[in-house]
Amino acid sequence: MLVVLRNQTYRMLFLAQVVALIGTGLLTVALGLLAFNLAGSDAGAVMGTALTIKMLAYVGFAPLINAVVARLPTKPVLIAADVVRAAMALCLPFITEGWQVYVVIFVLQSASATFTPAFQSLIPAVLKTERDYTHALSLSRLAYDMEALVSPAVAAVLLTVVSYNNLFLGTVFGFLFSAGMVATTVLPKVAGDKGTAGSLLQRTTLGARIFWTNRRLRSLLSLNLVAAAPTALVLVNSVVYVREVLHRPETGLALALACFGVGSMMVAITAPRVLERLGDRAVMLTGAATIPVVLAAVTAVTALAGTEAGWWWLLGLWFLLGAGDSMILTPSSRLLRDASTEATRPYVFTAQFSLSHACYLLAYPLAGWLGAAAGLGWAAAALTILAILGSAGAFLSWPRQVVTGAGEAVEKEPSVEQPTGQPIP
Repeated sequence: MLVVLRNQTYRMLFLAQVVALIGTGLLTVALGLLAFNLAGSDAGAVMGTALTIKMLAYVGFAPLINAVVARLPTKPVLIAADVVRAAMALCLPFITEGWQVYVVIFVLQSASATFTPAFQSLIPAVLKTERDYTHALSLSRLAYDMEALVSPAVAAVLLTVVSYNNLFLGTVFGFLFSAGMVATTVLPKVAGDKGTAGSLLQRTTLGARIFWTNRRLRSLLSLNLVAAAPTALVLVNSVVYVREVLHRPETGLALALACFGVGSMMVAITAPRVLERLGDRAVMLTGAATIPVVLAAVTAVTALAGTEAGWWWLLGLWFLLGAGDSMILTPSSRLLRDASTEATRPYVFTAQFSLSHACYLLAYPLAGWLGAAAGLGWAAAALTILAILGSAGAFLSWPRQVVTGAGEAVEKEPSVEQPTGQPIP
């Protein structure tokens, strides 16, 4: 897997990604403490609103801003997005009102919605072989999982010697470091938007329309729904399961989240070898079949409230949910690359970025609001149904494997003409 780091361009970009992710993790911790300082017992409402604004920026703003900047060279776009993110993070220590948090978060996350799809769509141009690109996807998944484990630990250590406002400076450094790495890296020239005509509206919706014309990408839409269900359950309700249901200490929350992350990391580490042998369809649909079953088993945790068996049951289920999630998320960019050309790739990656976060907008309220109003069992059941619907859609949408005359199993995919001169009508 680490062999792809021999590519100097990718090595620099990966280093930029890792440092920026750690900075983002520090931002999450510091933002929670800032919300508590501003709103006290209403801090949850402030954080909930801020996270909703983040998702709305990802869902609604990403396709529009990509259509606007797609005609520009990639490097200046990435650097500008990082600089804007750093500037917004630098504003946060000076905030005194809740509404100011919302404005800053909207601008910061809009810049992230510009940076992330452009960055992801650049990697296939850096690593052109299937093997190298798969290794890069596994490394990227590991980076996200490690960030979830490392950033809170780094924040905890820093908070013993500095105030939470100084954590924002770590975020600023992360984004500026990312900008510096991009600025000093020789990036490959890509076709960009020169061959894609059409109005701003046509270019804004181009990625979504490509999704709809490609059966594998339609399946990926359903898989996004499956992946959102366990993520929402774990991130939103882990603290309730650990503290209220199982009566574990605060350190138990960190251990439960770590189990979810370790499950994801184990799949990411083995993904290149498994994908080479089994292919995308087998791996991703296995994840889609696993997640609803494990989510259904989560409903039994409340029956084991306060018991040692319930605790170990929870840790095992969280590990399996992390593994199932990674089976879907790690290979997903391979589908995006295969379904796009250099000209359309930024639109397709942006559509995935936006549409996948739309699924979280549905899953988070189910996990949080339904869990608070009706109980954790109902929340887990609702997310199980959501995952079943997504899984069914994925199995029905993805072309089955067929055997060619040479006896070789291949995935049957109807021919879809990629737009080069005119957008899809």
